[in-house]
Amino acid sequence: MKRRVFLAASALPLGACQEAAPRISGGFNGVSSDRGHVLRGGAIPTPGKTRRARVLVAGGGVAGLAAARALRLRGIDDVAVLELEDSAGGNSRGGMVNGLPCPLGAHYLPVPGDSAPHVQNLLEELGLRRRAAGRWVYDERHLCHSPQERLFINGQWREGLLPQEVDAATLDSYRRFSALVKQAARDAPYTMPAATGPLASAHAALDAITFEAWLNRQQLSSPALRWYLDYCCRDDYGAGLASVSAWAGIHYFASRHGFSAPGETGKAGEERDAGVLTWPEGNGWLTRRLAQPLGERLQPRRVVVRVASGKHGVEVDALDTATGSVERWQAAHCILAMPLFVAARVVENPPPALREAAARLRYAPWLVANIHIKAALHDRPGAPPSWDNVIYDASPQASGYGNGNGNDTDGAGLGYVDAGHQNLATVPGATVLTHYRAFGLAPAARKALLEQPWSHWRDILLQEMAAPHPDLREQVSRIDITRYGHAMSSPLPGTRGNGALRALQQAQAPAWARLHFAHSDLSGYSVFEEAFTHGHLRGDALAQALRKA
Repeated sequence: MKRRVFLAASALPLGACQEAAPRISGGFNGVSSDRGHVLRGGAIPTPGKTRRARVLVAGGGVAGLAAARALRLRGIDDVAVLELEDSAGGNSRGGMVNGLPCPLGAHYLPVPGDSAPHVQNLLEELGLRRRAAGRWVYDERHLCHSPQERLFINGQWREGLLPQEVDAATLDSYRRFSALVKQAARDAPYTMPAATGPLASAHAALDAITFEAWLNRQQLSSPALRWYLDYCCRDDYGAGLASVSAWAGIHYFASRHGFSAPGETGKAGEERDAGVLTWPEGNGWLTRRLAQPLGERLQPRRVVVRVASGKHGVEVDALDTATGSVERWQAAHCILAMPLFVAARVVENPPPALREAAARLRYAPWLVANIHIKAALHDRPGAPPSWDNVIYDASPQASGYGNGNGNDTDGAGLGYVDAGHQNLATVPGATVLTHYRAFGLAPAARKALLEQPWSHWRDILLQEMAAPHPDLREQVSRIDITRYGHAMSSPLPGTRGNGALRALQQAQAPAWARLHFAHSDLSGYSVFEEAFTHGHLRGDALAQALRKA
């Protein structure tokens, strides 16, 4: 799940939004927090029936779907995927609002580089890329159309997301940061997905401190630069530059697109120069195609409540939320494609590496709001409507940058994408604006996210988006909100060098040889490339071992 930080500069009082509220329908959808909290409840019923599969995959997110695909490609078909929600995809699912498709979470995939061969192979399989004249080309129908990005600043829209009209001191800080990113990439390669080998000494030094501390050491104090970097961290990691490691802050740029200051080669601040694949339903387009071959092997609405590994196999108890009964699944092997903090609760006598890794990870909550508008909005002057739209405010109080504790329980307002941006219609009509909101790492923020009523978030969204879109309230007909209490793990200092995470990526000790871990948590942060690669590698290795047995 990935977004850019959306920072509000609205002068309208909440009362103005509340006056229009009766005309707006909506509610919460997409994720059932009650199912996720089953483990906190009372006694679980005794299993009523037993089912069997050669391999169980516990979790139907990107990693679980990738593992199931890898098994299938190797000829292992006796597989069952147990998924908590009504449909597979995890944080990369899609939905509909008033008949229009929209994302419920992650909404784009950067064109992968050669460090992500398994993702490249998937895209080739799906017909998204092909070989032509000796080089790989991507289907332009799925590449994000221009214009891609714009920033609302000083009362008008500007191209790109890095503030451009800045003083000489800020421009100098841009150039120095650009040079530091290039130097970091020369010192030790940054790849996407992150390499699983030994941690380079240069990376270890950056992993030991926060991004904010590193910026302080470099005397990079420009408010505009810090706003932008904080925005990028919240986008990829769910937490700001005062929370995430300096490795994570540098990795955001050095692993993909670099950082260009105004006047340097390439578009200043351009983050998607290699291209971006996107769809009206976001990455739900990908996960639906990953899930489709599973058929009845996908078992939705199953809450895994117990995993026990023995000498001859694995037992997994799962609550069928449709019937309220518990099923006992027996399998030779189980791939745990679930967040590690969940795995640590459901695995009987969990291995020390799992307990340690789960204890050290921290998860950022998110909110995704799909806002249906009846017609194109009136726009402020400047750059035309784009796919990705962000509002700027450089003040720490407004933006929340540097707030490592995430004390604002309403979260950092998020940017929005237009789900209809890929539409080729010459006359714009009704569409869905998908707004994202990151809450940092404070437990109070997660509590507020889950306890505040839908109307609370409705009013905040309408207020924030009124600055660039004064007629928004008249055009909105419905707002559907999806809440993720533990949307993604955030790469805090020490995460990259966490030996427990590395141990879980490797072959298990003999007593745990039937349990296998595959989740983006193993990388310490959540993006499609990481989740898919962990799932593919684990599924492929298990399939090869089974075929040799």
